[in-house]
Amino acid sequence: MIDYLFIVVGFTLLIFGANFLVDGASGLAKRFNVSNLIIGLTVVAFGTSAPELVVNLVAALNPGSTDIALTNIIGSNMINTFVILGAAAVVFPIASQKSSRRFDIPLSFIAPVAVFLLSMNGILSMSDGLILILFFIWFMYTNIRNAIRHPEEEQAEDYKPMKIWKAILLIIGGLATLVGGAQLIVPAATNIAASYGVSQSVIGLTIVALGTSLPELATSVVAAFKKNSDIALGNVIGSNIFNVFFILSSSAIIRPLPAYQGMNVDLMVTAAGSLLVLLFIYSNKERNIKRWGGLLFLLSYTAFLIWKISTLN
Repeated sequence: MIDYLFIVVGFTLLIFGANFLVDGASGLAKRFNVSNLIIGLTVVAFGTSAPELVVNLVAALNPGSTDIALTNIIGSNMINTFVILGAAAVVFPIASQKSSRRFDIPLSFIAPVAVFLLSMNGILSMSDGLILILFFIWFMYTNIRNAIRHPEEEQAEDYKPMKIWKAILLIIGGLATLVGGAQLIVPAATNIAASYGVSQSVIGLTIVALGTSLPELATSVVAAFKKNSDIALGNVIGSNIFNVFFILSSSAIIRPLPAYQGMNVDLMVTAAGSLLVLLFIYSNKERNIKRWGGLLFLLSYTAFLIWKISTLN
C-alpha cells in the first residue's frame, strides 16, 4: 500500500511543481525579453530532465544496470514526443516558432540517428559520449546566440514584470517539487510492476521512462492549459535533446553502454516521432500541431507499446 501512496503523493507534487515552473519560467522570460521558447529549451528542459539525469548516473555507475541508462533515455524520448506532446496538443493546439522548425526539431531527429550510428558496433563508448556532448555544446551556443540576437518584443505598457527573485524562487521551487515527485513515483511504480512479474526490459522502457518523464508531462500539459504552447513544445524538444546529448553522453563517458536487444527499432521509432512533429506542423498554415495530430501521437504510441510488450515478454 505504501507504494500506491507514494504514487499519489508524487503526482500531487508534480502538478504543483509544474505550475510553479511554468509561471516562473514565463515571468523570467518576459522580464529579460527572452522568448518563452528559449526558456523552455534551456531552463525548463534541463530542470525537468533532472530525474533522467539522476537515474542514468546511478545506472551508469552500477555495472549491472547499464541497460537502464539506455532504455530510460530512449523510452523517455518516445514518451516525450508521442505521449506528452500528444496529450498537450489534445488540450490545446501546439504552436511552433521558426527557430524551432529550422533548428531544434531537426536536431531532436539527429539525436537518435546519431546514437544509432555510433552504437553500430554494439556499444556506446566514452569517445561516442564525447561526440554526443559536442552536439549539446552546439545546441546551447546556438540557442543563447539566438536569444541575444532576436529578443522578444517589448511587453505592453500595462504589463507588470515579475520580480526576478520571485521568478527564480518559483523556478527553483518548481524544479525541486518536480524532482521530488518523480523520485517518489519511479521506485514505487517499479516495485508494483515487479510484483506483477513484468520483465526488467519492459520496466526500463515503460515504467522508469514514464516515471522520469512525468515532470515533462505535467509541465507541458499545464503550459497547454495556460495557452503557453511554445513552452510545451520547447520543453519536449529541449528535453529530448538534453536527454541524448547531455545525459546519455555523460552516462557513456562514465561507463561504456552495451546496446540492448531491439534498441535499433526503438531508435527508429524515436526518430520517426521527430519527423511526425515536422509533418504535423507543416500540414497547416498556422504551423502548429492540431488536436488530430496529438490524438494520432497517442494512438501510435499505444500501438507500439502493445507490440513492444508482447515481443519482450
